[in-house]
Amino acid sequence: MSPGEDEAGAGLFVEATGETVGEAKWAALRELELRHPGLDKAAVRFEVVSEGERGLLGVGYAPARVVASVPEDAVALQVAAPDESELAGEVRDVIRRIAATLGIDARIGVEEDDETVTATCAAADAGLLIGRHGQTIDAVQYLVNAIAHRSHGDGHKEVVVDAAGYRERRRLVLESIAVRTAAEVRRSGERAELEPMTAVERKVVHTTLQGADGVRTASEGTEPNRYVVILPAD
Repeated sequence: MSPGEDEAGAGLFVEATGETVGEAKWAALRELELRHPGLDKAAVRFEVVSEGERGLLGVGYAPARVVASVPEDAVALQVAAPDESELAGEVRDVIRRIAATLGIDARIGVEEDDETVTATCAAADAGLLIGRHGQTIDAVQYLVNAIAHRSHGDGHKEVVVDAAGYRERRRLVLESIAVRTAAEVRRSGERAELEPMTAVERKVVHTTLQGADGVRTASEGTEPNRYVVILPAD
């Protein structure tokens, strides 16, 4: 599936492909939701450009292609919630300024719980914000956390910066690394150190291996180079 977006007139448009028309519609809708949190899904309209062709014995396959459109007034305006905390508002403002400096027109949604402030950036060119292997978005996240630490001290909540579902994909990668490394530690009987990670990413590894047979985890080092160690349970 390969969604893409264009903006024209008074609406937003996404073109997407899939093996079937249904898959193409799902891909287009998901892309709109990722880039425009608060989207009124009932307002989305689909135009089937091509129903696709499966071809004979797999030869001549062509994907189904659809265009999803939605009026601009169906996209929630990017405004701070009335009960948004000072930290959440500061996070939103800092990320908005960073995105503008990078030339990215981003919509920023902020959610907050007891432990974490999560800022989700939606933009047509979200890849620029993510960067190669996530280097840019990790740098943005580190900078925002450093500013939060300076303003609110050691007790500030961890800030997570996400764009286009990158953090979910990263979580799946971390879980795979944790399971694979744990298996190697059980086989060799020797400890293994993972790459430096943020507190949120370290928690993913700890949670993934919590209760796993034959291994235990610990965090070592100092920020920003703190990392997870996987050790034999005994």
